[in-house]
Amino acid sequence: MYQIIKRIFDFICAFIALVALSPVFLFTIIGILISDWGPIFYKANRIGKGNKPFKMYKFRSMKVLKAPKKGAEASLRPDEDRIFPFGHFIRKAKIDELPQLINILNGSMSIIGPRPVAEDQFDMFRYGKWNEAAKVPVGLSGPAALYDYIYGDQFTDEKEYMEKVYPTRRELEYTYVQKAGIFYDLKMIIYTVICIMYALVGKECTWILNELKADAASSIQEG
Repeated sequence: MYQIIKRIFDFICAFIALVALSPVFLFTIIGILISDWGPIFYKANRIGKGNKPFKMYKFRSMKVLKAPKKGAEASLRPDEDRIFPFGHFIRKAKIDELPQLINILNGSMSIIGPRPVAEDQFDMFRYGKWNEAAKVPVGLSGPAALYDYIYGDQFTDEKEYMEKVYPTRRELEYTYVQKAGIFYDLKMIIYTVICIMYALVGKECTWILNELKADAASSIQEG
């Protein structure tokens, strides 16, 4: 019953949000084209529920590469040198994630869940107990996404991110599966709105961050 309610809620909310946020979409499209002419959307290869691949949509926030990099290793950190100024803004406000409302409509994503995993990062997030995250739909937001947004985004160095952020982020993907439910999903939606509001005024939402850390620590002790 929870999954049925969740799917209906996701579809209705995504449809209403797409209509209501159409001016934001138009503003973002114009901003991207002025900043760096090229594709408006970035279509990323991601792994979703049941470890099945799908295309995830985002607004492009990085300069178009004339030639793709070859032999690059899997990285959890974006190439900061490629992000144009308007791209930094839409990332901070999470506007770049709004096209994933289309993914929510077509059922490849949910509003709340574990974050979709890049194909080249699959072995980093989907093994052992952490593969439990494959049992539920991946989400636009969730505990791991919020932890990364509040705390992880301050680290641009890959090694430092892997040491200080990655273990907790991975644990929170597992935590979501254990806590998933209507009320927990609603709580994460409210937390997401609060965190974005904090970020837009240049503040860190430490009380939510501390709660997420405590959830991850509890999961580690139980596991």
